[in-house]
Amino acid sequence: MSAIEICDPSEVGLNAERLGRIPRYFQSYIDQKKLPCATVLVARGGHVAHLSFQGATEMGGARPVDADTIYRIYSMTKPVTSVAAMILFEEGLLRLDHEVSRYIPEFAETMVFAGGTAEKPELRKPDRPIMIKDLFLHTSGLTYAFLQQGPVDAIYRARKIDYSGHKGDLKSFCELLATAPLVFSPGERWNYSNSTDVLGRVVEVASGMSLDRFFESRIFKPLGMVDTGFHVPADKIERLMACYARHSVTGEITRNDPGGAESPYARMPNVLSGGGGLASTVGDYLKFCLMLSQGGEYAGARILSPKTLEFMTMNHLPGDGTIAQMGDKTFSETRMDGSGFGLGWAVTTDVIATTQPGSAGTFSWGGMASTFFWIDPVEDLIAIQMTQLMPSGSYPIRPQLQQLVYAAIEE
Repeated sequence: MSAIEICDPSEVGLNAERLGRIPRYFQSYIDQKKLPCATVLVARGGHVAHLSFQGATEMGGARPVDADTIYRIYSMTKPVTSVAAMILFEEGLLRLDHEVSRYIPEFAETMVFAGGTAEKPELRKPDRPIMIKDLFLHTSGLTYAFLQQGPVDAIYRARKIDYSGHKGDLKSFCELLATAPLVFSPGERWNYSNSTDVLGRVVEVASGMSLDRFFESRIFKPLGMVDTGFHVPADKIERLMACYARHSVTGEITRNDPGGAESPYARMPNVLSGGGGLASTVGDYLKFCLMLSQGGEYAGARILSPKTLEFMTMNHLPGDGTIAQMGDKTFSETRMDGSGFGLGWAVTTDVIATTQPGSAGTFSWGGMASTFFWIDPVEDLIAIQMTQLMPSGSYPIRPQLQQLVYAAIEE
């Protein structure tokens, strides 16, 4: 088993008894077969103070989850892609105010949906081109097919604009994306989207490397993230747990990926999705979070400069706005009220509006199968939550974990 050293919580100002509430609280979800498992890690000052594993690799199964269990982290891939892009930014190979068409020429012709229907859309030219910064911020005007919020999403579904089923590679997927209209002119609004997939393609073009090779050489290998990738190798595939989905109407929970050798993750995907393609372990993602919380450095490996990370964790939405103000509240992997957006993650701007204890400047994001992380720079706190249930809003386990973690702070 991969070893994760755990300190005495009192050494980092946390209460051990209160941290003990975390596994007791989430056990009810497992007992009621609402979740297959619940893995929670809490670190402060760079030291892990709590690590609990509950449940099994299958709902009600006999094999318990542990530090070696591999999870589909879906949109927790987005911060990794954002870091990759900022590595290139630091090298002068891209700028936030560059037009995306500089790297993917097809986006020079992308139009904006102006009315009509999915079958007969009325189109107009955008007020300005999509910039690289829009890809980080989800202000590009792109969308996701699964959002089910309007005619453009319907166009995506009709044209099969979904990375998981695309027959070509990331290059051809982004070229296909460019043929669909935008939901709005870039910069006007916030809309969760395939933006980070396009950013992943920008990384490929700017670096001259495939996204998986760039991740491995510039992030995973330096940080010692040995179990993170776009697929799970044959000698590790039995560590990939099953994934489940909850029906939005009936609440019925069914298995949608058996895990193991029968999983799609047993082979390399056609599209290397920078928006949602990675699988990882709690220990690997901790190393990534420690790098972020320690100013871009972990275990002697410098990934980004402290000033770059400071810049990434600012709220970049226009007028210091929030996701709630700029979006339509259709979908986000974090609470929209009180949250702005930085270069790759949500950033807390108004703690009271979040209805949760916390700190201004906390940055966070989650994944479609109910994984989640947050980093609170004020408290020097990291928390990671892993399970495998889609969609991520099935139960309020993220705010519940935040309540329990902040209640354990003593000093």
